Amino acid sequence: MDVASIVFWLVLLGLVIYVISIYNSLVTLRNRYKNAFAQIEVQLKRRYDLIPNLVETARGYMQHERETLDAVISARNEAASILKAIGGTGDGPSLGKLAGAENALQGALGKLNVTMEAYPDLKASENMQQLSEELTSTENRVAFARQGFNDAVMAYNTYRQSFPPVLLAGTFGHPLDAELLEFDDSAQIQVAPKVAF
Repeated sequence: MDVASIVFWLVLLGLVIYVISIYNSLVTLRNRYKNAFAQIEVQLKRRYDLIPNLVETARGYMQHERETLDAVISARNEAASILKAIGGTGDGPSLGKLAGAENALQGALGKLNVTMEAYPDLKASENMQQLSEELTSTENRVAFARQGFNDAVMAYNTYRQSFPPVLLAGTFGHPLDAELLEFDDSAQIQVAPKVAF
């Protein structure tokens, strides 16, 4: 073997190793965002399990607010069914449906919270206080898990769109960018309060 053929084979070997590393990086990054979605799924299921308890506790105090309570349960069931349909993948257009269902659920829970203000005995109930604390804690966990998911999606998309992985991503079974999961609360712009003296 002459020097030119040795150099050719070394370059070819280096190229093959580089292509393998691109493939492995794409797989690793996709698995990270799927795992991050699984963390969101765990927290959303926790919230979905808490909501019926919250509604049942409130139902005893809020006999004239049946429509509000039914709206919360309906929104919860819709969001839970969409989450179940996604199946833990965190892929595809179903994320938009989940975001819409979560926004509807957050709206219904907001109406419930406003309605609960008119019932001081309900707010003072130990069960309601505990459920409200757990729900608030779960909301914080959902937000944290969603941020982790969106960070993992951004890392995947950035790598997938960079050169040369963009040339090989479709061939390796990564034809599309992953979607971010955004709820209405993430789109709201926080305005600093104005103070006048």
